[in-house]
Parts: sequence; structure tokens; C-alpha cells
Amino acid sequence: MPHSSASSFFHLHLVSDATGETLTTIAKAAAVQYAEVRPIEHVYPMVRTQRQLSRALQEIEQAPGIVLYTIVNKSLTEEIERRCRELSIPCLHVLQPIMQVFESYLGAPRTPTVAGQHVLDADYFKRIDALNFTMVHDDGRLPENLNDADICILGISRTSKTPTSIYLAQRGFKTTNLPLVPQIALPKNLIEPTTCFVVCLVASPDRIAEIRRNRALLLSDRDLGTYVDRSAISSEIAHSRKLCAKYGWPVIDVTRRSVEETAASIIKLMQDRRSGSESSAGETAESGS
Repeated sequence: MPHSSASSFFHLHLVSDATGETLTTIAKAAAVQYAEVRPIEHVYPMVRTQRQLSRALQEIEQAPGIVLYTIVNKSLTEEIERRCRELSIPCLHVLQPIMQVFESYLGAPRTPTVAGQHVLDADYFKRIDALNFTMVHDDGRLPENLNDADICILGISRTSKTPTSIYLAQRGFKTTNLPLVPQIALPKNLIEPTTCFVVCLVASPDRIAEIRRNRALLLSDRDLGTYVDRSAISSEIAHSRKLCAKYGWPVIDVTRRSVEETAASIIKLMQDRRSGSESSAGETAESGS
């Protein structure tokens, strides 16, 4: 049943036997490619029994649309596919094509595991440890020994240091961050030799001024005139760049980058630095700005 192009929305049903995070991420990546139509998401997590699936299928019947699923139980997947055929709506096991590639290349059958990506393994505990570390060492609270951190993010106010730090922590990197203020000297441990990867975030003066203005109502202890003044912000950014040039820290312009893109750039720069290929690190960091 083709979706009418006259509609401005469509129903998107995500059925998972785990948390649904994988499905939600994949669905978002696909749906964003179609700017003219908006998905109305219906998420059904932890679907592991026939009764739970029946409830989800009832809602799908009431609001037909695209059905994406990640279900391990074979009888449940067969039920989803059978019902979708009856309703003449598309459905797809989003991991199946990937698993087929793995099976073909590895020459071995898979071992079905419900919520396998959420197994409490060493990587899971590493991410939890990194997140705890990052929350404790946020906003200038650098660890006494900077070698305890994997990444240190520098930047003036409102350059997305904290959200980027938290995202990196969720990837397993212990991250700390420090606001750069022209009148305040850098901590001694930051300018000493360290194994911690130090990187600086900047953005255009207009972008920072806009964000700071939006925050102004929540701030009662700042000189807002200076805080949102474009020339003052330009001076702050120039100060940041001067410090980075002095100490050899790469700079990433986040004006048009999402937190995820910024984090990916930081990880790439860090990997390049550790592998010794840092000759073009500055150019790479600034690209796309």
C-alpha cells in the first residue's frame, strides 16, 4: 500500500525485543532523508512474548505504516511478517541483511541472542566508569592527574563542551572539559606533558552570541552586555586559537556540527595523533566549518 505523497506524515512502527535504541537510531537516519514527510513513531520495546506482540500488531493495524523490527524469536518474526502481508504494509528485520553478510563472510551461523548489544560485558562497565568520571570532572574540574582522562575539551562558554563530553563518555572515553576565559590562567597540569588528548572547540561569534542570548533569562550573575557582545566573543575566540597554536592543540569549529559529529571528529583526531599521523590535524579539524 504506497503512501500518499499528499500526506505530510506517515506512521513508523518500531518493534524490538530489547530497548529499541538500535531501531530508533536506524529509523531516524533513514527518515531524515525525507524532509517533506514527518514520521509518527510508535515504539514497542521489550516485545518477547506472543501476547506482547499481539498488542503491538493491534496498534499497527489501527495506524498502518512502515514496520521495522529487531526480534530474535523466529515464531514472533514470522507472525510480524504474516500480519504485515495481510495488511499490505512493508516490514523489515533491519539487522537481517547485516547478519547475512556476517554469516557469508565468516562461514558460520549466528547464535541468536536477545538484546545481545546490551550484555553486561567489559565495554559496558568501561562506559559506565567513563560516564561517572566525566560527570565528576565537568566544567573546569580537571583531575589532579590529567593522565587519568582520555580527552580534555577546551572552549569558551557555549561551545557544547559538556554535551560533547557526555557523548564521548557514552562511547567509553573518560572526558573532562575546561572553560577558557582570557583573564584566567590555564591550570598547571594542562600545560605539562600528558597522555590526555587535548582539543579546543570554537564557533562563529554570531552562533555563540545567539546561544548566549537564549540563555540570558537563566543568568542573573553575568555582565550580559559583555557576555553576548559579538566583538567580545571574537576576542575570546582569538584567545582560544592563540593558546591552541602555542601548545599544539587541534581546533574544531562546531558552528555547523552536531554533538555526534563533533565527537566523531575528536575521536578521529585522537586516533590520528596516537598513530602518528598528525601532520594535517588542524586542517581536518577545521573542515566543514
